[in-house]
Amino acid sequence: MSDQRAIRCSVMRGGTSKALVFHADHLPADPAARDAVLLAAMGSPDPRQIDGMGGAHPLTSKVAVVSASTRAGADVDYLFLQVWPDRAEVSDSQNCGNILAAIGPFALEEGLVAATGERSDVAIFMENTDSLAVAHVETPGGEVAYTGTARIDGVPGTHAPVPIDFLDVAGSSCGALLPTKKARDLVAGVAVTCIDNGMPVVCVKASDLGVSGYESPAELENDAALRERVEEIRLQAGEMMQLGDVTGATVPKVSLLAAPKHGGALMTRSFIPHRVHEAIGVFGAVSVATACLVPGSVAAEVAAGASGGASGGASGGASGGASGGASGGTPYEGLRDVEVEHPSGSFTVSMELESDGGEVHVRRAALLRTARLLMRGEVYVPARLWPA
Repeated sequence: MSDQRAIRCSVMRGGTSKALVFHADHLPADPAARDAVLLAAMGSPDPRQIDGMGGAHPLTSKVAVVSASTRAGADVDYLFLQVWPDRAEVSDSQNCGNILAAIGPFALEEGLVAATGERSDVAIFMENTDSLAVAHVETPGGEVAYTGTARIDGVPGTHAPVPIDFLDVAGSSCGALLPTKKARDLVAGVAVTCIDNGMPVVCVKASDLGVSGYESPAELENDAALRERVEEIRLQAGEMMQLGDVTGATVPKVSLLAAPKHGGALMTRSFIPHRVHEAIGVFGAVSVATACLVPGSVAAEVAAGASGGASGGASGGASGGASGGASGGTPYEGLRDVEVEHPSGSFTVSMELESDGGEVHVRRAALLRTARLLMRGEVYVPARLWPA
């Protein structure tokens, strides 16, 4: 009898991330036992994750746990778990919108949801944030399609599109879209905007931290003084955002903002929270895009002050929201596109906001991702971790 235990799973790319995707009932029910199994499956803690399936980077050391849902309005439940490469830690403190793009295809592939024609809509309850999203998956002939003409920056080639609508993610982690009730705060001597539209994010002008905002992720990670300054801001902002002591937490993220270079609303560099994203996370992009449309926010100021930002984003979406934010006007009423630039390209978020007595509400957020099934099989872990 082998001293290893086989666990069925799929390896899937979702957006610009990669994860092991499991059925919930194929993992231990006890969270501590589950986390021990996942650490072994990924090969953590080890920066190279040489003894597991992890990719030696937070973006490729992710897990999704999926089950058929019993909730009204949802087809499946999705729990995202971040497995850290270099430490024995599994975190459920945040959501992942990139891996979310893989959940609809996985649910259809695994028979958790039945295809409903040329396109199948999968309602996904996101357990991390108690919120709902709908993924639209192409299913010609009842089979999931992965080949297509959709392109997203940060992923080579083209694939079938997976449009996603987010129905109720505003304030999902902090309790409010603007957790401090203000569009702008002073944190550690720097003007910031604290926002949560699916991901708690602290927006700050890169120039206020002594950098341009156009540096490569590696350059920013190698700047020890900058990392310390970013962490100082993050820790103080975390308390203000009702997240408590975030010393060991993955949220909030800190997004450094600069004028756009390619006609978008603005340029970003995202600390996640200590490494710098090679692109930008889905919910991080949604929160930054939302901030562009909030009157008086740091993001609106950056976008409005940029010559490219004034006309950036499809349909002029960034321009109206940014100029409204800078002048203290109201944000766009209706659906508009905001293009968020990042180190690997750009990310367009469709936003619909409304203003009620000076308070901003998000009516809808939508975006385009792609996904692909890479492998299906079994991952092996030492049997002693789960002997039952």
